[in-house]
Amino acid sequence: MVVGCGQIRLRLYDIRSLKGKRKVVKSIVARVQNQFNAAVAETGLNDSHEWAEIGFCVVGNDSARVNSQVDKIFNFVDDTGLAMVADTSMEIMHL
Repeated sequence: MVVGCGQIRLRLYDIRSLKGKRKVVKSIVARVQNQFNAAVAETGLNDSHEWAEIGFCVVGNDSARVNSQVDKIFNFVDDTGLAMVADTSMEIMHL
């Protein structure tokens, strides 16, 4: 079993409140879940309305496929245009 975990740090545009941040983050999380069937959640920076951190995991039996899926999620979030991707990190684990 191969598990791919990714973390995305986002810079949010023109967000003035935590309520506005929540709307954008929930939209991104739902889109990734629907498009890639991945486990996705906001994992940090909860008190900042300018920054967000999203974590996700995908599971498969081929490391090349899992790595490709993680890269596609990074690109998908960047292409949404809802926020600027400031930083990404990924880890592939073989269990």
